[in-house]
Amino acid sequence: MSQSKNVSEAAPVKLSLKYKVVWGIAALGTSLISGIFAALLPIFYQDYLGVQAKWIAAASAIYAIWNAINDPLFGYITDSTRFKSGRRIPYMRFTAPFLALTFIMVWFAPPQAGQQALFWWMLVSMILYDTAYTMIGLVYSALLPEVSESDAERNGLQISSSLFGLLGTLLGFIIPDMFRPKGGESLSFLPLQMSMIVVAVVGATLIIITTLVVKERPEFHVLDKPLPLGKQIKATFTNKSFLILVAANFMSILMQSLIMGALFYVADYVLQINTLILLACLFIPLVIGVPTTSLIRRRLGVVRAQQLLLVIAGVGLMLIVVVPNPLILVCVALAGFGLSGPQTLTNVLFAEVADEDELRSGVRREGAFFGVNALITKPAQSIALALMPFMLEATHFVTRQQNMGEIYLNQPASAILGIKIVAGLIPGAVLILGAIILIWFPLSGAHLEKVQKDVLELHARKRAQLEEQ
Repeated sequence: MSQSKNVSEAAPVKLSLKYKVVWGIAALGTSLISGIFAALLPIFYQDYLGVQAKWIAAASAIYAIWNAINDPLFGYITDSTRFKSGRRIPYMRFTAPFLALTFIMVWFAPPQAGQQALFWWMLVSMILYDTAYTMIGLVYSALLPEVSESDAERNGLQISSSLFGLLGTLLGFIIPDMFRPKGGESLSFLPLQMSMIVVAVVGATLIIITTLVVKERPEFHVLDKPLPLGKQIKATFTNKSFLILVAANFMSILMQSLIMGALFYVADYVLQINTLILLACLFIPLVIGVPTTSLIRRRLGVVRAQQLLLVIAGVGLMLIVVVPNPLILVCVALAGFGLSGPQTLTNVLFAEVADEDELRSGVRREGAFFGVNALITKPAQSIALALMPFMLEATHFVTRQQNMGEIYLNQPASAILGIKIVAGLIPGAVLILGAIILIWFPLSGAHLEKVQKDVLELHARKRAQLEEQ
């Protein structure tokens, strides 16, 4: 990373291509693990292990409560940390091995245990996993706004992160699909479990590699004095830009969680095709769309580009319910292109919010913003996790466990419609609602230009003060 030697020059930090590539490696590690967790968890515990919807819903509710506590707590802790090596990187580096261990634990539930035992295994393993994942994901997201003041550089970092992240998410579908038991087989989970161990080790290693290269800017963790907790809470919840962005992001998180949990169902039961075909129709347009966001951003600005792409994805998803089955893949491809917006531009918008806040508070508080964002949005994951099994039970879906371990392809029409609603209609509608909410996001036009100019001047003064010390 190169920084201006003349601290009086208010210019944003420029980043090399090598730096951006190394930055994205961590996203490959985290998305490989989280992609498998999101995609495989519902079908693993309900379809394969036969856990009833009420137990999954109970685990999801308790899990949501812990999510509501740990994110803002970890955000406050990291904002207030003053290690010599930084306030973010150490947490990311030393939590990675625990992420690997807790992820492995999720897939070693005893298949013959009763409903209550499986409930406790699912709940405890989810909470331990999410604790480690939250810490890593939080500090990784919080690092982005600190690295450079430029929307273009931040967008470049996020493009790298998104492309590597998409590769990890794609592998997160391919790997379990290769090793999970399928129709005509006995329900032996050993191959799947061994593959999960390999995934955990590789993912944690990639995260650690990034932390050994990326360095934090000392003017923030050396000079900035953390705000007291009360002032942090007040400053966060009175920030209009932040609250509007979080409301829109809640819709994106709910959409993502619903789709991730439903893809195997759509492939297995609705289209009855290899999962890889469905994934290709989603991910190829998404990969094309990610770098395209840079072009759309330059023409429309960050927030308007986000709105346009949210609408494109929402329309594509909602059409899944009404089009003939052969056209579902076309709808998925349209949605995939649109999903490049929330995949790439959301964290750039959060960086703008952090810049505006720094001008008011004098310190950078990305951890607080991403922590409270997760406090508000992570319950969307629990809603999605609980909604799928209830929808399937209500529409008379026949599980593999009910069918003696064999996949039941002759599902009733009501079950097929239920899958389409969860995979298409609901996530599509909430994306369009998210685009509408962003109409009131204030960081655009002349106001955004002034914020960006003022924050550059503030950082120049901080660098000069640091050199004087």
